[in-house]
Amino acid sequence: MQIEPSLYTVKAVFILDNDGNRLLSKYYDTELYPSMKEQKNFEKNVFNKTHKADNEIAFVEGMTIVYKCSIDLFFYVVGSAQENEVGNVIFLTHRKNVERRCLLDNMDGVFLVVDEIIDGGVILESDPQQVIQKVNYRADENPLSEQSVAQVRSYTRTHTPSNVTLHV
Repeated sequence: MQIEPSLYTVKAVFILDNDGNRLLSKYYDTELYPSMKEQKNFEKNVFNKTHKADNEIAFVEGMTIVYKCSIDLFFYVVGSAQENEVGNVIFLTHRKNVERRCLLDNMDGVFLVVDEIIDGGVILESDPQQVIQKVNYRADENPLSEQSVAQVRSYTRTHTPSNVTLHV
């Protein structure tokens, strides 16, 4: 059986801390792990198989996982087993090491970056410079740092898709 090519190459993106706790997750295939419990079990399984490994690619539960460790964070991109892992590596081509505190302090920017790179499981942009330019432009339009907490919460409720979860 031959599988038809698809633009929907990314099944999920998630970031875990060095204890395996979820900091950000975005699942694009809602049938893959429909409940929060299933998602967290999958993330725990992935973390247990990758946090001590020296590789950047793993195969877990029939999925291709491309990941990168950065000081006290693990960045994961999940694709189906048929996907070429090179396509998923695009997300992981950051040049600087990122620490947990820095990530949490800039979470609004992290969401923007993920949204600029991937939309609904489709990789939209692979050039890091283009992503940064687009994110900076969007941030200049309406900087979240200059809004009150109530405004940011209201904006987040209305603009965050239901398949995104954030735990701090």
